Amino acid sequence: MRLLLGQLAPFPGDVERNVERIRACVKVGPSDLAVFPELFLSGYRIGDRFHRHALRPGDSATESLRAIAREAGTTIAVGAPVASTERPGELHNTVLLVRPDGSVAQQVKRYLPTFGPFEEGSVFTPTETSRPIGVAGRPVGFEICYDAFFPEVSRDLALAGAELLVVISASPVTSRRLFERLLPARAIENGLAAVFVNRVGVEDGIVFGGGSGAWDVRGEPIALRSLEVPGGAPEESLTVVELDPADTARWRPFRPVLRDIATRPATSEPLATRTRDL
Repeated sequence: MRLLLGQLAPFPGDVERNVERIRACVKVGPSDLAVFPELFLSGYRIGDRFHRHALRPGDSATESLRAIAREAGTTIAVGAPVASTERPGELHNTVLLVRPDGSVAQQVKRYLPTFGPFEEGSVFTPTETSRPIGVAGRPVGFEICYDAFFPEVSRDLALAGAELLVVISASPVTSRRLFERLLPARAIENGLAAVFVNRVGVEDGIVFGGGSGAWDVRGEPIALRSLEVPGGAPEESLTVVELDPADTARWRPFRPVLRDIATRPATSEPLATRTRDL
């Protein structure tokens, strides 16, 4: 499987221009999956404008992405604010998946950082579930930024059959080294390759850190091949990584963590009860 990783800076509040950047990038090199950062379609620090720019069924941005995916023959994964179809007025921080056949899937962010410079809990509604999504005939698990700090999210995806983990992010430069430690660990403990795509640029005083990369089932870094970024700023990058999702099945018998966690008896005893006498 070939992945195109777009480490880019979006135009805040300009969905149309950001869609056109995706169009230009997917033309640079063929891929099975083209991945762009968290909230790339809208920008990250746009406050109340999230409601104005949130995607809704049949909106022009989604239709444009369908056309781009069809013309390029690639699945596009991009971060976007999406209006809830179940609870009017609420928004989700979402990975939007647009396939070449025109079908659309999504994974909503599960954990919303609301500390320091982050205000996601006051804007978005989280989900409680994660499920793999089919990409080029393979089950792929998607996470958004802070989700990666919670190992149960990756474990849920792995137990549900994910053969690859893709994490999109809008994290600051101060968090870069944390993700460089987290993602290899998630790969090792679940026996699947992990890919990380973070944005760059500056919005409202936050310097975003880049650091996009990929790690194999052993947690070892995978080499990325650089491509020319159409109209790119110096810190932006467009890279390609080649992965074999079948490595997951080949490796897991040597580190059968998922087998052992699945066969371990569950306990209904609350953690507080088990630890109160320690």
